[in-house]
Parts: sequence; structure tokens; C-alpha cells
Amino acid sequence: MHRQGPAQRSTLSLPLVLWIFCHVNSVHGALPTTQKCDEALASPLPHTAFTSSSVFSSGYAPGYAKLNRRGGAGGWSPLDSDHYQWLQVDLGYRKQVSAIATQGRYSSSDWTTRYRLLYSDTGRNWKAYHQDGNIWAFSGNSNSESAVRHELQQGIVARFLRLIPVSWSEEGRIGLRIEVYGCSYWADVINFDGQGVISYRFKVKKMKIIKDVIALRFKTSESEGVILHGEGQQGDYITLELHKAKLLLQINLGSNQYGSILGHTSVTTGSLLDDNHWHSVVIERYRRNVNFTLDGHTQHFRTNGEFDHLDLDYEMSFGGMPYSGKPVGGGRKNFKGCMESINYNGDNITDLARRKKLDTSSFRNLSFACVETHTFPVFFNATSFLQLPGRANHNTVSVGFQFRTWNPDGLLLFSNLDDGTLEISLEDGKIIVHIIVATAAKNYRADLLSGSGLNDGQWHAVRLVAKENFAMLTLDGEEMSAVRSTSPLSITTGGTYHLGGYFLQTLLPPSQRSYQGCMQAILVDDQPADLHAVEKGTVGAFENISLDMCAIIDRCMPNHCEHGGRCKQTWDSFSCNCDGTGYSGATCHTSIHEPSCEAYKHLGRSSDTYWIDPDGSGPLGPLKVNCNMTEDKVWTTVVNNLPPRMPITGSSRERRAVLQVNYSASMDQVIAITTSAEHCEQQITYSCRMSRLLNTPDGTPYTWWVGRGSEKHFYWGGSGPGIQKCACGINKNCTDPKYDCNCDADANQWREDSGLLTYKEHLPVSQVAVGDTNRARSEAKLTVGPLRCHGDNNYWNAASFTTPSSYLHFATFQGETSADISFYFKTSAPYGVFLENLGNTDFIRLELKSPTVVSFSFDVGNGPVELTVHAAAPLNDDQWHRVMAERNIKEAVLRVDQTYRTSRLAPAQGHTRLELFSQLYVGAAGGQRGFLGCIRALRMNGVTLNLEERAKVTPGVMSGCQGHCTSFGMYCRNGGKCVERYNGYLCDCTTTAFNGPFCTKDVGGYFEAGTLVKYNFMPEAVHGASKDTKALTQQLMPNDVNLTKEEVTFSFSTSSAPAILMYISSKTQDYLAVVLRSNGSLQVRYNLGGLREPFAIDVDQRNLANGQPHSMNMSRHNRSISIQLDHYPPVYYKLPDASDIQFDLVKTLFLGKVYETGPIDPVLIERYNSPGFTGCLSRVQFNGVAPLKSALRKAAEAQADNYPASASPVSYQGKLVQSNCGASPLTVPPMSATPNPGSLDNTNGKIPLNEERVIPDGVNRDSAIIGGIIAVVIFTILCTLVFLIRYMFRHKGTYHTNEAKGSGESATESADTAIIGTDNPETIDESKKEWFI
Repeated sequence: MHRQGPAQRSTLSLPLVLWIFCHVNSVHGALPTTQKCDEALASPLPHTAFTSSSVFSSGYAPGYAKLNRRGGAGGWSPLDSDHYQWLQVDLGYRKQVSAIATQGRYSSSDWTTRYRLLYSDTGRNWKAYHQDGNIWAFSGNSNSESAVRHELQQGIVARFLRLIPVSWSEEGRIGLRIEVYGCSYWADVINFDGQGVISYRFKVKKMKIIKDVIALRFKTSESEGVILHGEGQQGDYITLELHKAKLLLQINLGSNQYGSILGHTSVTTGSLLDDNHWHSVVIERYRRNVNFTLDGHTQHFRTNGEFDHLDLDYEMSFGGMPYSGKPVGGGRKNFKGCMESINYNGDNITDLARRKKLDTSSFRNLSFACVETHTFPVFFNATSFLQLPGRANHNTVSVGFQFRTWNPDGLLLFSNLDDGTLEISLEDGKIIVHIIVATAAKNYRADLLSGSGLNDGQWHAVRLVAKENFAMLTLDGEEMSAVRSTSPLSITTGGTYHLGGYFLQTLLPPSQRSYQGCMQAILVDDQPADLHAVEKGTVGAFENISLDMCAIIDRCMPNHCEHGGRCKQTWDSFSCNCDGTGYSGATCHTSIHEPSCEAYKHLGRSSDTYWIDPDGSGPLGPLKVNCNMTEDKVWTTVVNNLPPRMPITGSSRERRAVLQVNYSASMDQVIAITTSAEHCEQQITYSCRMSRLLNTPDGTPYTWWVGRGSEKHFYWGGSGPGIQKCACGINKNCTDPKYDCNCDADANQWREDSGLLTYKEHLPVSQVAVGDTNRARSEAKLTVGPLRCHGDNNYWNAASFTTPSSYLHFATFQGETSADISFYFKTSAPYGVFLENLGNTDFIRLELKSPTVVSFSFDVGNGPVELTVHAAAPLNDDQWHRVMAERNIKEAVLRVDQTYRTSRLAPAQGHTRLELFSQLYVGAAGGQRGFLGCIRALRMNGVTLNLEERAKVTPGVMSGCQGHCTSFGMYCRNGGKCVERYNGYLCDCTTTAFNGPFCTKDVGGYFEAGTLVKYNFMPEAVHGASKDTKALTQQLMPNDVNLTKEEVTFSFSTSSAPAILMYISSKTQDYLAVVLRSNGSLQVRYNLGGLREPFAIDVDQRNLANGQPHSMNMSRHNRSISIQLDHYPPVYYKLPDASDIQFDLVKTLFLGKVYETGPIDPVLIERYNSPGFTGCLSRVQFNGVAPLKSALRKAAEAQADNYPASASPVSYQGKLVQSNCGASPLTVPPMSATPNPGSLDNTNGKIPLNEERVIPDGVNRDSAIIGGIIAVVIFTILCTLVFLIRYMFRHKGTYHTNEAKGSGESATESADTAIIGTDNPETIDESKKEWFI
């Protein structure tokens, strides 16, 4: 399959790009730049240039393996078709190879279906071609005639190529004809012997360099060595070196002597660079911007510090350091290996050295040819072993080898001794040696352990010597740290050694069976193993090994673990540890946090501190913010570190005091919040005494503040951009009208200028510069409040698709190796494509395939992959559903509604890059199966697509989407109504007894003795009531309605009894009352007529006046009554048959105390009405009316004094204070009133009731008890007085008014209204005063 590497996206600024372009010929002069590199390289070669592992017969010789040729038998075929066969081509010289093509053997059933490609400069030490992080297997042929060509993503330079057939025709055998495409390659090569250094002297003594381009290629078998170095006397330096087989670039553009500016910058890239193969390096710098490229992989970074120039003195050295450099002290090794095409800022260093234009005097013997090493690596997989012969019946074992691996465990060497076993294994990254000798008398054992973390991919040397009563293990040649054993041993060698695996049966098997990794420099009996003879089959034996190559791959370089995830690898795969990063998934790509407080609210969360991630999977990390969910807005608060009223002295216009404002998040994170928010604000306050703020004679302010982008702003809180005023100047209420700020009057007394900064494009405040506090008696105090924002435009960014052919188009989605897509949708259509993006053959698509199936499909070059989620319920229910899809090089995942999830692992070997080129289509796929419905909050790789803006100019698509209540209405509790908004919804709690964003916040009030709340169901009796108020009341409780059912709900807590909790009166003798009797038990009294006495229900005989919260829910329908107390099961009652079932002409509801002028039960008044309820009532609701909530709102309006309390059907008397007394009631009789301290940390906020929290104004439990005792004494005295008065006026059985006895009901109600609402108590006659005491 044809695959091309993606174009490298430049991150350099334009001047650097232009400058690099001017030097491109000098940097890449060794490579062709004018002609296409696509010449046929193999066809012109002689037959002798082709060799192979074996030949079936003379007509099948490798020389006939040329593309489209029919000579001999029409191609090459080996003697045996197995995995040990290869076809090799010698191109004569090193060539640039760009493509390869294959055919089967002409007119036969012999072809190769898959193969691997190895390359080398010398015909030894082969390297496998890598692509997409794996040893690549090319797809071959399916017949004998058609040619299949592959372009190489990473062009290679080599002289020898070797093709290894992996699979072949099932009908025949291996057959091959090939062609190699490329062009000539030439480069000057210098061999560095580890001693010599090339010095490139500058034309001037000191160089002040603002831009650099350094390019070179190197190969080495050493893991350490300085490649280039330059430094200056001012402390600047640049060093490129190998460290632990990785490339380390250290650069410093300047530090200062005080240490406040540290310019040292260190960047590492690559690994396993000691493989003795060529690697290409390019360093491009413009000022502080650096591109660091190794083998096509580029890292972009900015150097530390504040300087732009690299100041170097005298020279730049290549191959080492002439003397100790600045970054690290001495002792650093020079480079040993080969370099070619060294270019430094346009100068060809290798060419200058060849022409002796540079100082090369440090070389003993300067060579312009690469001196090759003679290592012979062996590669083992999980089924491999290498068997080597050794001396038999000898009393000493002496073996050694070097190994490198990523696996923590594996068998390195095993040998059956004459009377025991020898094992060298890697266990948990440590070398462990087990020597077991079994004799007739006793078994002897010696165990040695050395090293740790040896599975780091580096070469490690092991040497073991064991003889009679002695064993020594040496690791990495460190004789001083060798491990010794003096256990009694008597060793007799067996003569055979197995390396990398042992699969035979034996009495004493090894602890490990296999090994994945490489070995080289193998010594047996102090003699190097002859691996060339092993390769020819004349010595030893082997199985499934690769000779003369080490196929190790660093799967953590480049690191595919994102957001700081830690990469861990084995030989076959890698994994990411995402702990503590705030991200999840196979590559730590997806954020585990919601993007905003708005998102948390719509998950049903309440106000709290949350982690948010504004850009999701983007580069910004998560941050902690305070989320305040109010009834209509969701506020996000980011705090800063500036103390309130920060004192400032000693500043002037020439030397201003600059206060830095740092936030609990980075500036980029804060800007992400303000950018997506609907509104932001920040309070800023300047308190002053003889300290002017803004206005000066020349117009330059004394004080300014700095916001986003380091821009100065000359306006103050309460004003706006471009207006150099304070809030009082805008409102024209400054203390001195000649000035626009209170502080500008320069008064010798404390004044203040305060206000909100609301232009969110300028926020947050990052600095404040104060400039007028240096005069005598001059001082100021500054306060910068937290940043507060509400709304999330990204979360509600939506579009409605109204026709099947409508769609939105955006730029091509860039998600080559890692992509995530998330959005919400709602629809009533059975199918539709959410989005699609196409490439040449690659694509990505998300689709609703049926009412219950969501599909995520893509192709990255390995064939189409589809993931489907099957929901249990239809998804086209016109409610919001969330879709999240992620695809990376490890796996693909699809989630729907956080409930349904499916995943698919990526193939172990295959293409990994998603390469797209078409536009991204949202809402359709090429006009087919268009989506009908709404999509919102579409985010791709952390970037929210602006659907609304694009929808404004697209036919068939509308901005925004209504109908949020269908999905979120369930969060409105306790009868709250969901109200649609353009960007969300809110819960209308007007008709409920609750408040809060979800109508779940208890509304409670504390009643003192004598406090009452009255709700009049007769709107015409409320003088001055508005038409809207009357209409609402009539809607909830129509006038003159006879009720056959009631719904009553409330909670209470009190420590005193008796009391009337609720009383509903009527124009007749009918009433409903809920009372606490003298013993604290709860009683419900119904009087609906037809009975001689009211029907009384004793709900509970317990004492409920125990200071604990209790709740009551009661409902009546005709004769059936249901009462539930606290969390106990409901109890059912029935009105007697003689009782009426209609509650006639409901008039007034009372809470806490009854103060009625009409018919009333005298027993209630006598027993329960004095002195009145003392305690807390909450959640009070009667048939859709919330009287206590209305009364508290009216009290708050009256207390504000901004405007008179509006006329309404509710009124109150006495002191009514809002309280949080509506806690959850107990389910069992309380043993103690002491609250549980642990529950204070309850995240749900349900704190058990505490008297200290219930009683307002700081009244505690003890004072409440004392007050209760005093109240009881007073109550006893009053009861005595009442008895005497009633005896004197026993002919008066009810209330009397000043009206004549013949007055109608309207007159009675008017008097009642006057009593409750008047400010003149003298209108009450004596008969009323007896109840008002």
C-alpha cells in the first residue's frame, strides 16, 4: 500500500524559514536537490551483485531476480521455502533509496506475499527498515506478474539491501523479482578515533550569532561522546553530545551574575544511537526558538532566559572538547565513530577538513573513510536459542557476553554441567547466577546477584568465572563491584552452552525458558564465539535467531504517552502510566475532568471545588476552581495570591511599586476560561489617603494595571476601556466633582475607588503599578479580588440541521497519531452521519446507524475498522446524548452516555498515522444519510468547533438548539419547573418550597414566640395587590373552591410544646390543623362538618419537641388520608362515614400561631395557640402554595429598604429570620442531640441539625433552654390570667371587632387584614388584646 510521510509542519518564525531556505543547498548538498530521486538502481547491476541464502537450481539464481525480466527460470527461488532465506543486492556504492518494487517468478505459482527489508553499508551489521514504530513488513504479491511498489516513508542511504521473505504463495514456493529506486549519494566522511578534534576557527575573535543551522550525520558504537561544542567567555555555550546512547543538546544564550536569569537549556532526543548506523541531526535556531531534528523527528522548544544571541569566542569544535566546557566539568569522552556532511551555518566542515583548511592537528591519523567495527550481534525472540560448543570435562567455567533488552526477565545462558546446571538469567532487571552441583552425598548451590534496572535498552557486559569453591560475577567491567561466592563447589563442564533459550527437558530446568533481546561479544572458555561459522552451519546450532543484526526498538521514543504520562515498555509493546496526570486512556490522551463548571452543573452537581480542563485533551493541564451554582448562573472563581488591602508606600511616578498578581492557575489556563465564558468580572479597590490614582496634569495616570497580553490599562473598576475614570466618575458621584476618582482629590483622609472590571478580553489582572505613595502622610491599600466568570460558550455552541442534505464544513482534522472527538446530539431521526473526514484511502466517520446503534469507523491504512455501541433504549428520543470517540496508536474507544463502551486494540504491526486531506464535514457524509437534529459542544483534540458561526452562513442549518429541558428537566426537583434558555436551562422554583439551582435547597424560617405567617387565599381582600399576584393566587387556589383533597408538606424542629404548626381556616366552620400537644406528640385535626367533634389523628405518641428535625407529608383524597412522618412508612386513615368530605370555602393559612377573626375552634386556641410556636419551620407547602417561602421573600424585600415590599397574599408578624433548619429528619428516636462531627465533611452538604446552627443571632442551645424555662413560667402566669379573664367575659365565645354585629364577611376580612398589616395596634379592642398578649 502506498504511504507517504506527512509533511513536517514548521514551527519556526518567518525570518528563520527564509534564512534556512537560503542555506538549503549547503546543508543538504550531499543529497540531490534538482532531480527526482527515482532511478532504477537494481536492473543495471551485473548478476554478481545479487546473492542469496540458497538457490533451488542454477536457473533460479539470484542474478535473474530483476523486475520484468524472464531470464533463467524467471526469477529467484531458494532451495527451501522457510524463514531463513534472503535475497541480497549490492548497489556498488552507497545510494539514496526511495522505493522498492517486487514481482513473483515469471509464469509460475511462486511469489512472496510479505517481506522485510534490511540495509547495511558493509554487508554486515544489518538494520531493519522501520516504519510507524515497528520493524516494517511490506505487502508483496498475489500473483507472478503484477508488480507492487512501495515508497519508503523514511528514505535510507545504503550500499547493501537484503529482502527477507516472511510469507509466500500457498500454491508454490518463494519467488522474487525486484527493483530498487533511488539515486546516487555522495558525502565527505571523517573518521573520529576518539582522540582527534576538528577546530573551526571564526573569522573574527568574538561571534554574536542570532541564528544557526547545524546539520550532520553520524554513526558510532559508543554510547558516550561529544559531537560538537562551542563556548564564550560570557558564559554562553552550545554542546551536542551522546549520553547513554541518547542525543543531548545543551544551550545557554546567557545568564546573569545574580542568578535571576538562568539561561541553561537541556533537551534530549533519540535512543539506541550506538547501533553503528547512520543518524541525521539538524539544529535550527532563530533567537530563542529552536528546532531539534533527529532522523526526521523534530522537537521545538524555546531556550530559557531572556537573551537572543549566542556569544561564542574563537572556535567551534567537532568530535570533542579541546578543554573543559561550561555545562559540565571535565572527563567527558570525545566522539568515536564517523561523521559526514557536517555543515555549520553554510560552511561544509568535512570539505574544509579534506582541503586542510581547518585545524586537525589533534588527529594521529586523519582518515576520510569510515573505519567499521567488527561486532557481530545476535537477535533473539521468544522462540530462539543459540547453541555453542565449549570444552567438556573441564573444572572451570569462563563465559562472557554483552546483552541489551527491554524485558525485565529472560534466560541469558544455560549449560548442563557434568553433575549439575549453570544458569545466568535476568530477573526483575537484575543478573542472577544459579550454579547447582549434585553429588551422591549432597547437593551444592551457589547464587550470585548483581545490578538493577538492566532492562534499560543499553548494552551491559556480563562475565562469569566459576571453578572449584569459587565463583565471580562481573557486570559492565567493574572489577571493584564484582560479586564473589566461596560456596563449596566442584565443577565439571558439560561442553555445550545454550544462549537466549532452552526448551529441552532436563531434571533441573532453568527458572526462565526464553529471552527477547540482543547479544554480542560472546565468549566461551575465554574464546570469542565464531558466529560466522555458526551462520554457515559448520559450528553449533540455532533456531529462530537473526544473525548479524540487533532488531531492538525503543517504543518510548518518541514518547506517545501524552500530558506527562510515564512510558514503560517491553520488547513487544509499551504502556502508559497516567496516575496523577488528570488524563486517562492508553496514551493518557483524554481528560478525566469536565471542561467547565457549567458542565458539572448539568451533571447534577452542586456548588463545590472542582477540577476543570478547559481544553480537554489539549496542551493545557487541569486546574482547580470554585464552582458556585446559583439559580440562574454558574460562577467560576479563580483566586489569586494578593492579600486584601495590601499596603503600598514609597512609590512615585518615576519609581512605581509593581505588585504581581499570581493565580491558582497558569495564565494560559485562565485565558482559556475567560475566552469561553459569557461574562467575566474582577473587583479592584484602591483605598487612599493623599495618594492620587489616575488623573495627572499631563494625562499619564499615577497608577495602572496590566491584564492579558501584558498590556497596560488606564481605566479603573466600574469604568471601561478608553475611559480614564473610576466608577464615581462614570456615575458622577465622586466626593469632589472636579475629579473622576475619589482618590484624585488628594484628600488627607481615607477614601476609596472600587468597582468591577468587566471587559473580559483584558482580564485577568496580572500586575498593578502604583505611583503616588512617596509623599508625607501618603499611603494606599490595594485589593484585587478573584476572577469570576459565568457561562460557557463552548458547552452550548450548537447547530440544528433541518434538512438531510445540510452540513457544515471545517478545515481538515489533524489527528495523525492521536485523535479524540466528543459532542452531544439529540434527534428524532432513526439514522444520520454526525461527521466525516476523508483522505486518499484513510477516513474517519461517526454515525448514528440505527435508533440504538452508534458507529465509529476509520482507516489508517490497515483496512477499515468499525466500532459500534448498542444502546438498550432508543437514542432518537429527542434527548441529549453524549458521544466520545478516541483513536490512538494503541487502541480505539467509543463511549455513549458514559454507560456504553466498546474498544478495539490496534494491530501489533501496521500503519499508525491517520492522513486526511478533505474538509471535515459535520452533519453529513458527502450529502448522504444526512443528520437531522442538533449537535453541540463538538470538540476535536481539545478544540471546540464554532458550529454557531458557521451555521449562520449555511443554508439548512440554524444556530443554537432548543429543547434542553427534555434532557435536563429531571434535575429540577421537588416540583420545580424546567425553563428553556438559549444556552441551557434553569429550574423555576417559584411554586415550590425550595430554592437553589435544582430546587433542592431548603427554605426555612426561625419563629420566635408570637411570630406568625398568614397566607390569604382571597386575593380580592389584599388591598393594592397587583393583577399578576391575584392571577397567580387564583391559579393556585381558585376563589370559593371546595376542596376534596389536600397535599401538605413541611418540616419542623422545636424544643417547646404545645404549639400550632399549621392551621387552614375557612369562611365556614371547616378547618385543618396540625398541632403539637403538650406532651410533644403530633396531632392532625380535621373538621369538615357532619361530626359533633373534629376528627383527630394522633400521628405519633413520641415527644417530637426534642430539638431534632422532623418532616411530615400528608395527603387526603375524599375520605382517604395518608400521613408519613419522617422516613417511616406512610400510615393510612379514613374519615368517618358521617363526616363531610369537602373542605368548604378555604380562606387563610396560618403558620406558628392563629390570629383569625372568623369561625375558629376554641379548643385549639385555648390549648395550643399561646404563646405560639418557637423553633424552625421549612419546606412548607400546601396544594402548590409555599407560604413560608413567600413570607421570607417579602421579609427580605422589606429589609433591603430599596423599595417597599410589594402587595401580596402573604404577610407576617413578629420576627421572622431565614434559617437552615430544613435538615433531613431522623428515622429513629434520637438518643442524643449531639451531632456527628464526621458528617461535617459530607460532600453532599447534608449536615445533621445542630441547635447552634439553627437559632439565629448567635443564640446557642443553653440560652434556648434557659429561655424555654422562662417562657414556661410566663406561660403559667398568663394561663392564670387568661382563665380569670375568660371567667369574667364567659359570654364571649369568639373574636369581636369594632364593626357592628350585622356586618358582612367582607367587613370581617377587612378588619382582619387591617390587624395583620397595620402599624397602629390601638385599633384592637380589649377583647382582642387577651389573645395578643
